[in-house]
Amino acid sequence: MITEIAPAKLNLALHVRARRPDGYHELETLFAFCRDGDVVTLAPAEADSFTLTGPYGEALEGDDNLVTRARDAFRGAFGAPACAITLDKRLPIASGIGGGSADAAATLRALARWRGVAPDTPELFAIAERLGADVPACLLGQSAIGTGKGEKLVPVPGLGGVPALLINPGVAVSTAAVFKAWDGVDRGPLGSGDLLAVARAGRNDLEPPARALAPVIDAVLARLAGPGVLLARMSGSGATCFALFESDTARAATAARVRAERPGWWCLETALA
Repeated sequence: MITEIAPAKLNLALHVRARRPDGYHELETLFAFCRDGDVVTLAPAEADSFTLTGPYGEALEGDDNLVTRARDAFRGAFGAPACAITLDKRLPIASGIGGGSADAAATLRALARWRGVAPDTPELFAIAERLGADVPACLLGQSAIGTGKGEKLVPVPGLGGVPALLINPGVAVSTAAVFKAWDGVDRGPLGSGDLLAVARAGRNDLEPPARALAPVIDAVLARLAGPGVLLARMSGSGATCFALFESDTARAATAARVRAERPGWWCLETALA
């Protein structure tokens, strides 16, 4: 049995530069990953199977999803016998933290370990790119600058161990709708230098359209502001927002306050990987 974590993905900054003729957008983004996320487990079997568990498993019922597509694409490229895959779905659906992309990437990593395929094999990343714009970054699984549609990756020194708090208000936001509502204004590139400084000087260009579609994001960001916060921002196309903290104590205090005020919100205390 092989187990792979599918960690939550954060966009510490996300600059949308232009619309592309292929329907994607030219991006510049700072990817980072948390220590926690969904869990993919793979085991040899007489026939293929896919099982969903976890608090958000029911939302993904059905056999056609990124996990099974990743399995089939891997098999087409490298070959693989039947296997049983279980996805323990712990991250909210359509929440801007790469849940489906991370699940697909974890599936590819698990299959690669099983079949002895090197994790940096170019064809593995080619499969990831065909599965979705964020899947290559999730396959890499480390802090990186992403350009193009997000698939051109340059690893950078990360912020491992920095305490993080992720909050989702229980609202699913359509990535396509948020991108469609982007105003088309190029507000400039990412800066350079220290990763945290670049992130803090950056922005998420999808935040204004997402906040217009889901005004509750305003309330989430307001509750993430406070003592000990290094950076608070929406991730991806939303609606999950995150804060990075100076200490575990500051993170715990904010988490306790949020849980008391909004007990129905999803709240994850974690740290950057």
